[in-house]
Amino acid sequence: MEPYRFFNRDLSWLHFNAQVMEQAANNEVPLLDRIKFLGIFSSNLDEFYRVRMPVLRALHKIGIGDSSVIDGNERALILQQIRDIIDAQQSRFGQILTTQIIPSLKAQNIHLVYNEPIPDFLNQSVREYFTTQVLAFMQPVWLGTKKPFFPENNKLYFMVHLANQENQEEMVLLNIPSDSMPRFYTLKHQEQLFVVFLDDVIRFNLDSLFKDKLIKGCYSFKVTRDAELDLKDEYSGDLSAEIEEQLSKRDFGLATRFLHQAGIPLRTVQYVSEQLDLGNATKTTGGSYHNLKDFSSFPANFPGLSYQAWQPLKSSEITEAETLVSLINKKDLIVHTPYQSYHTILRFFNEAAINPDVEEINVTLYRVASNSLIVNALISAAKNGKNVNVVVELKARFDEANNLKWAKKMKDAGVKITYSVTANKVHAKIAFIKIKNGSRRQYAGLLATGNFNETTAQFYTDHILLTANTNLLREMELLFLFLVKREKPSLSNHINFNHILVAQFNMQTRFIELIDREIDYAKQGLPAQITLKMNNLEERVLISKLYEASQAGVKVALIIRSICCLIPGVKGMSENITVKRIVDRYLEHGRVFIFNNNGEPEMFLGSADWMNRNIYHRIEVCFPVYNEAINAEMTGIINLQLKDNVQAVSLNEKLENVKIERADETVQSQSQIYQLLKNKVE
Repeated sequence: MEPYRFFNRDLSWLHFNAQVMEQAANNEVPLLDRIKFLGIFSSNLDEFYRVRMPVLRALHKIGIGDSSVIDGNERALILQQIRDIIDAQQSRFGQILTTQIIPSLKAQNIHLVYNEPIPDFLNQSVREYFTTQVLAFMQPVWLGTKKPFFPENNKLYFMVHLANQENQEEMVLLNIPSDSMPRFYTLKHQEQLFVVFLDDVIRFNLDSLFKDKLIKGCYSFKVTRDAELDLKDEYSGDLSAEIEEQLSKRDFGLATRFLHQAGIPLRTVQYVSEQLDLGNATKTTGGSYHNLKDFSSFPANFPGLSYQAWQPLKSSEITEAETLVSLINKKDLIVHTPYQSYHTILRFFNEAAINPDVEEINVTLYRVASNSLIVNALISAAKNGKNVNVVVELKARFDEANNLKWAKKMKDAGVKITYSVTANKVHAKIAFIKIKNGSRRQYAGLLATGNFNETTAQFYTDHILLTANTNLLREMELLFLFLVKREKPSLSNHINFNHILVAQFNMQTRFIELIDREIDYAKQGLPAQITLKMNNLEERVLISKLYEASQAGVKVALIIRSICCLIPGVKGMSENITVKRIVDRYLEHGRVFIFNNNGEPEMFLGSADWMNRNIYHRIEVCFPVYNEAINAEMTGIINLQLKDNVQAVSLNEKLENVKIERADETVQSQSQIYQLLKNKVE
């Protein structure tokens, strides 16, 4: 497969993050939400340096051409392109902030003090805040002494260049304690709200810290460190203990980025780099303020400057008069979060925990809410004498500690806990219960596109199917029995799934069969169409099959939120393929797969993106939608997203995000999906 057939995954992701940033420049987005998009962009970029840059630099160093990362291009060229794109994005970030956001804030009587002295009339209040609140957290460290210093991951610091009375130079590192107190200090003055960075509260009070010293310079910096846990593919010991040990080391990983303020003398950068052992980190010049992900909690709650909250809807088909199991027995139900209330999902677990006829509860957990009501229901169920079996994925990046905490609590309560094998992540989102019904056993369950997490359900768009379909539930039980055995998929090829699609068993093969069927229809001159919605599209076998479909005349419509390695619109290869991205108030997260099937569409929902990791290294579940009403409802939702010309952009063959021209009809899909579902209730 020729390299030009695929976009590089990391360049693609950076272009997605650019679209996130551009929401801050979108005047149709409320002002405070525009600031939040700057915070999201910054947080995303930090994670890129923690997760992807260590991989890219390692591959470059050892000369391995991993096709999922390098795409056949010269490794050094890719790394340089990444740096150039990030530099340009950082410049654009500053431009949006200084020329659009800050003036717009001033127009609302909100003054963000940014790269300017603190106004004189605020000095006394700021100094009092420093001496009474901030000073307790100050921990200066003199470089060049025997005391070693290790800058923690993504913590904020100042390099303070001093001279003593004998004019001898000293270099002091000073922490900015934004993890211990608010990043912003606010105070009102004459009907205006002034917002001051904690950085500046410290910067303009250095004289009280370093008395009798000449302050020759003060420069901000931070260090980003590799986030990967060093887990062996084969590990036979206590995985929870190994995860716990590795977590204690994570923030002490290798430095991947040394981000510092512009204007620092080169010799100062080199000296600090040597003193802090940052020689292998990418040295990046930034602005005066780092960790601008803190904009996500910008302290100005003014009415009319944020999105008006949409009250989660109740489904007209879900009533309190009957139990959920009774309702599910009549027909399949679906919940679309966050448009619809997550209470239905909580109710499923709560009712199961107290129903005397429920004998068994089985669930996979990937990312657990920090105060999980679902886990508390599982604990209650175990204490109520039920057989509760939970597969907990301890390797869910950045959620390991939280998952570990809840796993221990569940285990102490009598829940049977299974951890996935080290080399595999269980990313499937499934749950089912067994209910005693006379001499028979009845099943009911959930299959979802997103985690069983009531917190993320408030801003991730997902779809949760509630079903009593025996075909689906028996296969879910078969998969669960396999997971509890902790075997490798390669050792369990005897397991056959005819309804659900399971990664490393039948998922890739089945998707290829479904694409081939559309190709056959196109060759017969019949209508042929494929519509796919995912977070990421990278896996080359499936992308190549979509290219083949395009060449046969199949119309392929893709909605890909983030990474897209497929190149659309190339004559002779992908001219029948279109790609859209949607960035709006909610994070698009649901995965939907629709195959036209000569006018009798087959639809699947599920947890799996078409990424190498999802197809080859995880346990994922996609599931068919058999209920005609649900199928029609999902089709209506996807059609609105395909028509979106407000918050969507199209991806072209140059990897550019292209604004969609608005015709007579304006479609903002998230707003209209909410109205569509609201109309069903009213």
